[in-house]
Amino acid sequence: MPDLAELFTPGRIALDVEATSKRQLLRELAELVARDLGVDAEAILEALLEREKLGSTAIGEGIAIPHARVESIDDLVGAFVRLVKGVDFDALDEEPVDLIFLLLAPVATSSAEHLRILAKLARALRDPELREALRHAESPERVLELLAAGRRQSRAA
Repeated sequence: MPDLAELFTPGRIALDVEATSKRQLLRELAELVARDLGVDAEAILEALLEREKLGSTAIGEGIAIPHARVESIDDLVGAFVRLVKGVDFDALDEEPVDLIFLLLAPVATSSAEHLRILAKLARALRDPELREALRHAESPERVLELLAAGRRQSRAA
């Protein structure tokens, strides 16, 4: 199972994005991944929208982890968007979401591996210091450093 930082690349990290709705945000994420990987953004968006119909992927504290399985990728893929202003994502705590981590898995990936990665990401994001640092990171490279450091800290706990 890959470390969190290995799922992301600077090309799939966007800081200070403006979005006014959950759908627009999911479209931004789909386009971010599509541009970086050369795949169809519409297929990713549709998969994300279908998953959100099952229930919100917002986990509270301003964080959402939308995820889906798509046929157009071969490996687990992560993307990150930080919003200028949070949007309503139907979170249980009713707080707007401003830190969004996308996780896409190939259709052939086992459900267990997909769920382990989701759990690993959710565990790392429980750390309020990590969340705050992500809200102030000045570059995609800094986001990657924070994710790598967060993973090391969660292993030590």
